[in-house]
Amino acid sequence: MSDDIASIPNLGPATAAGFARAGITGAAQLRSLGADEAYRRWLAAGEPAHFIGYYALVMGLMGRPWNDCQGDEKKTLRLKFDALKAEHSKAPEGFEAAMNEIGIRL
Repeated sequence: MSDDIASIPNLGPATAAGFARAGITGAAQLRSLGADEAYRRWLAAGEPAHFIGYYALVMGLMGRPWNDCQGDEKKTLRLKFDALKAEHSKAPEGFEAAMNEIGIRL
């Protein structure tokens, strides 16, 4: 079995490159982290949030095609995606907020 992220169903070279920028460089590492933690790292690395990308990842880690996600399962994944996105976009506090205020981003 290849350790290339693109060997996971639904994930291609562009997604693998995005995960590499997030410090996730292999399929085994991605599987070990699981979809939610991997997506947290994806967002923290500045990669764009995209619901279809998230559920394609979830489905791929289960060995399922991305378009297999429907109905209640899709609704549940949307709630998880929205929570991950909200978690990432929390307003900075303390020192980080002060630096942002004067135009210095960490």
